[in-house]
Amino acid sequence: MPQRYTKHRIGPFALARTLAWLRLCAIGGQCTAVLVCALWLRLPIPLLPLLCCIGLLAVFAVLAAWRLGRTWPVSESEAIAHIGVDTLELGVLLYFTGGASNPFITLLVLPIALAAAALSIRALLAVAVLAGSAYLLLLQRHLSLPMPDGLRDRGFELHVVGMGVNFVITALLLGFFINRLAHALRMQQLATQRVHERALRDEGILAIATQAAGAAHELNTPLSTMRTLLPELRREHAGDAALAEDLSLLEGQVDRCRDILREMVAFGQAQLSQEPERLDMAQFLRGCTERFQLLHPEAELELQVDEGVVRLPLRAPPGLRHALLNLLNNAADASAQRDLREVLLQVERAGDWLQFMVIDRGPGFASAESSTRLGHSEKQDGLGIGLTLAVATAERLDGELVARNTDDGAVVCLRLPLSAVSRH
Repeated sequence: MPQRYTKHRIGPFALARTLAWLRLCAIGGQCTAVLVCALWLRLPIPLLPLLCCIGLLAVFAVLAAWRLGRTWPVSESEAIAHIGVDTLELGVLLYFTGGASNPFITLLVLPIALAAAALSIRALLAVAVLAGSAYLLLLQRHLSLPMPDGLRDRGFELHVVGMGVNFVITALLLGFFINRLAHALRMQQLATQRVHERALRDEGILAIATQAAGAAHELNTPLSTMRTLLPELRREHAGDAALAEDLSLLEGQVDRCRDILREMVAFGQAQLSQEPERLDMAQFLRGCTERFQLLHPEAELELQVDEGVVRLPLRAPPGLRHALLNLLNNAADASAQRDLREVLLQVERAGDWLQFMVIDRGPGFASAESSTRLGHSEKQDGLGIGLTLAVATAERLDGELVARNTDDGAVVCLRLPLSAVSRH
């Protein structure tokens, strides 16, 4: 199965959104109950005030839905105000239909249960005071529910039926909406955990970057010394052909180290400036493959690019090139573990996503998740930061890294939204 390395929040907003759905259910249920009582049971209830009250709640529901679509944060006071409106509307309906003797009086408990799952203790107490006050007022002030002569002897039976219906409604609503709030809480906990893990990883990357900057500064002096001494050694041993060949190779390696240090400094400056490279896909891939072949001249890199992607104009962030190079380097090392050289890079567009798929012929991942831990490497000489840096780059660009094993090796897919890397 692929492994992915990549917001619900519980609180006033989650509660207000849950109340918006609950309000729609309440409007439908209240209309049904009022019409059944008035038209089917023939109860002489004040139909016009009840329908007007439900209509006002419907208007408030529209306004609340519009407000929840705005970007303004929802405070606890606003969530309590939403509950207050719902409680007031339900209280008015109960006032005209028997008050506290109405079997649906227990619906006043629903806002308390929802607030307990989403709000602070102080806000919960405020909601409890609202519901309790409404209950006490309905005990003292209400209009008795009139019963026609044909149903007067069955009043208690109707009350029990109403209690049963109320129980079913309360159970369904509590079960459904508490489950929604609990799901939001779980999502928030997972998001918090990911943020914490990401902060720890970024802290480790920053520590490595700091050490790398210091090492680059310190390595520059001995490299300059070696670069000065090598021509002198070549002159002193001009007659030794074998030594001259070794000195020439060593000089090339020293120049390569100096170039790497310069690239590290240039990359750091680009990261600080946050200026992306502006080039097309062909130029970007050419630079990556040339650098990869320089680092792994023995590797056989095959490049497959969709025709619609070759001339795609890019706004490539500084870390993208290094992330792709890290994946290619890992793939080459993985293939080498089986004494193979093949590495395949596929670049394609999938809807609004740009995908870089790096395929190797190695033994595959023992654990894709553990391979992204900072300092963990399945290679004996690995530092354990290649995949970690690639994951960090993907997350910074709102993308993801997906890894899976195949019959012949492993596939690592770097998926990025086109909006983050394309100039279109």
